[in-house]
Amino acid sequence: MKTFADLGVAPDIVEALRAKDIINPFPIQALAIPLAIKDHDLIGQARTGTGKTMGFTVPLLHKIDAHAEDGKPQALVVVPTRELATQVTRDIDMAGANRKTRVLTVYGGRAYEPQLEALRKGVDVVVGTPGRLLDLAGQRALDLSHVKVLVLDEADEMLDLGFLPDVERIVALVPTKRQTMLFSATMPGPVIALSRRYLSHPTHVRAESPDESSMVPTTAQFVFRTHHLDKPEVLARVLQADGRGLAMIFTRTKRSADRIAADLAERGFASGAVHGDLGQGAREQALRAFRNGKIDVLVATDVAARGIDVAGVTHVVNYECPDDEKTYVHRIGRTGRAGEAGIAVTFVDWEDGYRWGMINKALDLPFPEPEETYSTSDYLYDELEIPKDATGRLPTAKRTRAGLGAEEVEDLGETGRKRPPQKRAPGRGQGRDKPKQQKASEAPTGDGKEPRAPRQQRQRRRRRLSGGVPKPDSPPTTEG
Repeated sequence: MKTFADLGVAPDIVEALRAKDIINPFPIQALAIPLAIKDHDLIGQARTGTGKTMGFTVPLLHKIDAHAEDGKPQALVVVPTRELATQVTRDIDMAGANRKTRVLTVYGGRAYEPQLEALRKGVDVVVGTPGRLLDLAGQRALDLSHVKVLVLDEADEMLDLGFLPDVERIVALVPTKRQTMLFSATMPGPVIALSRRYLSHPTHVRAESPDESSMVPTTAQFVFRTHHLDKPEVLARVLQADGRGLAMIFTRTKRSADRIAADLAERGFASGAVHGDLGQGAREQALRAFRNGKIDVLVATDVAARGIDVAGVTHVVNYECPDDEKTYVHRIGRTGRAGEAGIAVTFVDWEDGYRWGMINKALDLPFPEPEETYSTSDYLYDELEIPKDATGRLPTAKRTRAGLGAEEVEDLGETGRKRPPQKRAPGRGQGRDKPKQQKASEAPTGDGKEPRAPRQQRQRRRRRLSGGVPKPDSPPTTEG
């Protein structure tokens, strides 16, 4: 079996990977790394959870001069989500541990000041989401003119999230002479067009045959027709299956995610939620608690869960039926990663019959008519190896996790501001010494006359004038 050393990877990177017990490359890595090290533009295609990230992080480290004097970014990785940005940064830090590579992660929801300070000090690699990258470039804080390597990761997800126009603007900011790598699980038309436009004679590598399923074969799938009133009871029992490690529960709405996480916590499970309405600090708190094992159940919406890659996820539960087959594949791809076994459970309500039928047909699954299942069904216990004495509450003796509260919320600073407030130039509005909270109707005129009417009232009076003459039902205006 090949090793990373056999692929031509530098000894210090091989050593850093070996320290983490990463010795043998996955198929996509074995195909992509030798070509990328030799400066080929590359299109890498493989299913989720098969090691695409390491396929570009290792070659990327070969291309940069660590701690270059000018401190300008030499490599740029564009990703669709905050969570994926964090994951890519961890992989670069791990592989480049012996090189002390300076990596900066940028995305919305975090304060600008630490990112601006890091850019001033100098970085080697920038990993970020399109919006914040364009923000920093627009402020002239991020200089992309020295980029040697550009990576577009999860290009199909960027398409789904509407980021392709932003990606095109970012590509226009980097040098024309560069190496470009594009990685994607699928290749829809717009992504192919993107690759033709921005890659030079790229080599297309796939880690599986074109007719192979887009789903990880090590994931066992179960589909149950459930009643929405019984779902909480069924879920509580699924989470007590033998051998269950970390679990992810998927919902369609933010409100459902909060409700389910709270219900599970009341039943004794160490749970947390991740969705778009949470502040970035709360999202990262839940993800850290999940990665660190302080909670073992994470409830998430589809967008919030994009890019989450946590080792040890043994079970994924589609609490609410996915909208389409792409969403289904993405959800269950959170388990069965890196060759590990996983279990995916989908609840199909009676009203979801048509939607599930389309997913089942599109993916050629063997569940056209899911079996009607309740929390008392022997079938449920037998299929998922749930202890017969399991109930809707986790026994006190098994409540061993520290819980979400044991993970501190990081102070990310004030967010949403592009830059500190600037002083106004002298001119209109300057030099007036009036109290900030004073109402317009109370402001003194300074000439002994009655206070002027509020501005909105004066504007209403103007609108009621017709050709400079008051309408019959309008009182004469007092403005001079």
